[in-house]
Amino acid sequence: MVVLSRPERRSKASASSVGPGSPSSGSRTGAGQESSGIRRRPVPPGLPRTSCTALAALLTAALAIVPIGPAHSFTGDNHEDITRAALPWESITLTEMADAHVGAINGNDRPPYFDLGPLHCDNADYLAPRHASDYPRTRDEATTELLACVRTSVTRFRNAVEAADGLVDADGKVRADQSDLSSHCTWNGKPGRAKCAVLEQLGRGWHQIEDFYAHSNWSDRPAPGPVGLDNPPGLERTDVAPFLDIRRYSAMKDADWTRDARERIPADLATGCYTDIDSTGVKPADCDGRVTHNRALNKDTAASPRSRTGDNFHHATAGATAEITRQWNDFKAELIAKYPDHRRGAQMVCALVHDDPASACP
Repeated sequence: MVVLSRPERRSKASASSVGPGSPSSGSRTGAGQESSGIRRRPVPPGLPRTSCTALAALLTAALAIVPIGPAHSFTGDNHEDITRAALPWESITLTEMADAHVGAINGNDRPPYFDLGPLHCDNADYLAPRHASDYPRTRDEATTELLACVRTSVTRFRNAVEAADGLVDADGKVRADQSDLSSHCTWNGKPGRAKCAVLEQLGRGWHQIEDFYAHSNWSDRPAPGPVGLDNPPGLERTDVAPFLDIRRYSAMKDADWTRDARERIPADLATGCYTDIDSTGVKPADCDGRVTHNRALNKDTAASPRSRTGDNFHHATAGATAEITRQWNDFKAELIAKYPDHRRGAQMVCALVHDDPASACP
């Protein structure tokens, strides 16, 4: 995997830029094209009360189990590398999902989603008493924060399954108008082509799953020396996380799957504290006295401090890649199981992986 080093999500520099999906870029332009350009801006050190209130409201919506409609992290390049490695899709479709600047997988790293901790699996920080006798967060609080992250992916999975129904007609024939990618998708949650809707829901649900492997100690190990706030323990796991069983959880009641997931979260698992909005709507002023994202745990780039211990960065990217492959296989299986008549589910899968499904999926 080729990794292009960029600033970390939390401190990336900002400038207005035009992505390949914008009309001025000359890429796949045409009448009625949906623009996908991004405007980057500095992440402010603090937000006014009105901004925090608006973001808290968005967080509430993001965590709710709602239908589609009015409905920080590996850097964009690394999200792209991971997603491309995980998905056996044709090139145009894969670019719509994976592109570092305008792909659906990076939608959560744009305002205002960037500032919502559960969309990046942030703030599930914890140190056991043997490492810090007075750590300000309990194991239960950390687990609750991680479950909030999982919940956003469960929601997006359900939404994607429902959106896929629009890809084919009642007889299983691919709807060309709903699977056409001659113009770029926009990731704004508004009604549009069914294929764009599915890609958006999957991308917004997979982003935080990839982030989990970069932001947690699931697959890494600590640096030599004492374990503590600046050098938390590492679990050195090589398997995919059992509490990210999104397809199975999507068929369960919230109370049931959260109980199941809670039992599968290891006692020493942690992600870093970051000053974004957590699942309770709180935006901490700082992370003093807590295991932090930037200093202690993130492996968003190969240059991050935690990445420089052993193969921590490689383990994070490999884990995220294996996880997205699992998530895609589970999504395919769900479509085929939910839409068996006239092979509709299989045709939906075909429409998602091919650039010209009207021709490729007769």
